[in-house]
Amino acid sequence: MTVRESTLPGEFGQADPRAKNGGAVTKAAPPSARKSHGLGWSGRLEVAILVGPALVVFLAFVIYPVVMAAYYGFFSWQGFGAPTDFVGFRNYLTILQDPTFHDALWHNATIVVLSLVLQGPVAILVALLLNRKLRGQSIIRVLIFVPYVISEVVVGTGWSLMLQGNGAINGFLEKIGLGTLAQDWLANPDIAIWTLMAIITWKYIGFAVILFLAGLQGIPEELSEAAAIDGASYWQIQRRITLPLLGPTLRIWAFLSIIGSLQLFDLVYIIWGQYISSTAGTSTMATYLVSNGRNSGNFGYGNAVAVVLFVISLVVALVYQRYVLSRDTAGALTEGKK
Repeated sequence: MTVRESTLPGEFGQADPRAKNGGAVTKAAPPSARKSHGLGWSGRLEVAILVGPALVVFLAFVIYPVVMAAYYGFFSWQGFGAPTDFVGFRNYLTILQDPTFHDALWHNATIVVLSLVLQGPVAILVALLLNRKLRGQSIIRVLIFVPYVISEVVVGTGWSLMLQGNGAINGFLEKIGLGTLAQDWLANPDIAIWTLMAIITWKYIGFAVILFLAGLQGIPEELSEAAAIDGASYWQIQRRITLPLLGPTLRIWAFLSIIGSLQLFDLVYIIWGQYISSTAGTSTMATYLVSNGRNSGNFGYGNAVAVVLFVISLVVALVYQRYVLSRDTAGALTEGKK
């Protein structure tokens, strides 16, 4: 009996590629070496339809105003008619040399640091507390988040009335026998910035708490249970496991807090106004813009201030993205990596 030679040698009956081409092994081209044909016209049309409207809105309401603000910043313009009095970089040089703007910039920097230092730890502690089983947990979450959804106009008006010399705060201190602590909370330069930070913390800490609670929900409970079995205490678990895994959420919140602090305007303008804020030590770059631009009738100078504020915010955002948020996006951006 003649045994027919199998063309499928091996245990699994796979064909031997050396049977062709004189025994030479033919290797398939790797996926990366295959020719890419792109999206094609249908794919490009689909992308254009989906992205086009958002791109038009972005160009019309973000890029175009910034470009026009930079253009008007080169003129001494009163806000009506075509700008004709070209002054070059004089407006920008005036901004950089104005001590009042330096004070406003320093106040913004102070607000940035104090917002991170005051709101961050308190929000984390409250989020850790609310993340546990607690009676009335839902009500407490709502009460903490309510100040954030209240309009800044309402918050500013209410606090400005309560913090006056004959307001509710000083009246309450006198009622409980602490009348000696009554202060001019709004006009005293030594405490006005702390008054502002107390209002900001009360207003925006709810957002941080809700954001941290969402981040805590994504941390597996098995990690904490395993650490507890190994003998780790509650605070060791939070320091070694919870906080590191909550890092991306913390960095996103810090970014939003920094940008919001740099652009702070409404609360300061409503509570202190355009004149008292500078003498009380609570003026910001945004209030400086309005006071020295629109309210002074010098719209060219106001546009120049807006450009400077935009550039400062953009530089801070890019630096933060490059050195802080890059660790969170590095793992997601895999296109082009080998």
